[in-house]
Amino acid sequence: MAVPAGIPIHPDAPGWFRRALEVPFEDGTVEVDGAAIHFLAWGEAGKRGLVFVHGGGAHAHWWTHVAARFSDSFRVVAIDLSGHGDSDRREAYSLEQWTDEVTAVAAAGRIADGPVVIGHSMGGFVTIATASRHGEGLSGVIVCDSPVSKPSPEINSFHLKEAFGRPRIYPTVDEALERFRTVPRQEHYLDYVMDHVGRRSLAATEGGFQWKFDYRIFEQFASGLRSVAYPYLSSVKCRLALLRSECGLLTENIGRSMYEAMGKVTPVIELPEAGHHSMLDQPLVLLTAIRSLLADWDHSEPKFPVD
Repeated sequence: MAVPAGIPIHPDAPGWFRRALEVPFEDGTVEVDGAAIHFLAWGEAGKRGLVFVHGGGAHAHWWTHVAARFSDSFRVVAIDLSGHGDSDRREAYSLEQWTDEVTAVAAAGRIADGPVVIGHSMGGFVTIATASRHGEGLSGVIVCDSPVSKPSPEINSFHLKEAFGRPRIYPTVDEALERFRTVPRQEHYLDYVMDHVGRRSLAATEGGFQWKFDYRIFEQFASGLRSVAYPYLSSVKCRLALLRSECGLLTENIGRSMYEAMGKVTPVIELPEAGHHSMLDQPLVLLTAIRSLLADWDHSEPKFPVD
């Protein structure tokens, strides 16, 4: 299927964006530890593949306008992690369980050989842990503006539960879209991307519409997510690249620290003018960076830390 008739495309959307949304995709589910995990898939089954992992509070369709553009050459899958999008909710969530969901979706999406996993923000933390726990089965991972660091009082004082607010029901889609915000906020967004992602983020409920994610995720991780993936940095078992948004959360110092922790073999690439959510403000820059890495990896030998 392509864009359903009930989900309009913003009138200012350019041709490249419209063409991406018109690429046919499949909806699929796979059961992981008792929860139905939803995913999207583009391209021909059985090809080498890519798996896109969204950030906290987001969902698979945050990636649609980027992921679909790889469908000519790859089998492309985008996951709804449990507690997000159209996947089931759980009583409790863990980084490790999310990594199992990523590998299960790659298999259910009929990707040949080891996929490349691409994760943004919290999805980047999941991606790093996946590279450590399941790296032998991956061709590589790309982490987008995911600031991994040791625990600190400053980071622990930032409460995700407060940042994401409390559950609220909106009487209409338009009213909900007026309140659609990212965490953190950034100076620039593309209106046509925000409109599409926002519309895909809502579920009908009694009395109106509500955001799809489970707020309990952010209660569980209220002390901060940045340090959760830190223990996995030194045990990544496949090639890895970091994409750092110029105006994002992965600062030069944190990028340098991650580079050191991973044995000084990981490229750290800056996305100019990009905010933390680069798919919302600089998607073509993000797309080009991913394409460049994949092309390089096709013709280069991976480097790993020296024991």
